[in-house]
Amino acid sequence: MANNTSKNPLTPAVLHILLALSMEERHGYGIMKQVEMDSQGKVKMGPGTLYGSIGRMIEAGLIRESDRKIDPEMDDERRVYYKITGAGQEALSAELERYREVVTVAEQKRLLPNTLAYDA
Repeated sequence: MANNTSKNPLTPAVLHILLALSMEERHGYGIMKQVEMDSQGKVKMGPGTLYGSIGRMIEAGLIRESDRKIDPEMDDERRVYYKITGAGQEALSAELERYREVVTVAEQKRLLPNTLAYDA
């Protein structure tokens, strides 16, 4: 991915991962569970999609491995935690702004379910 990631639309997987990491550092399984919870079960991310996306996101500077060390008695010490970077926060903000603009256009065109122009 290029360094100007905040200017390009994000893939759905990248958007969900950034959302999952926006509030706290998480390991891979924690990211998968948070994505599922955030989407109310509509998005289930498998390990291939997750770790493929994570690799590309690290390469693009959107996330990085955390220095966080977990008490081995409370967690598996082999787990790798990830955190969002400043570039990742910028990319997430830019994507959410793009979504807001699309919703605004849909509202103006009365295309949202509660604003349909052709209500019977």
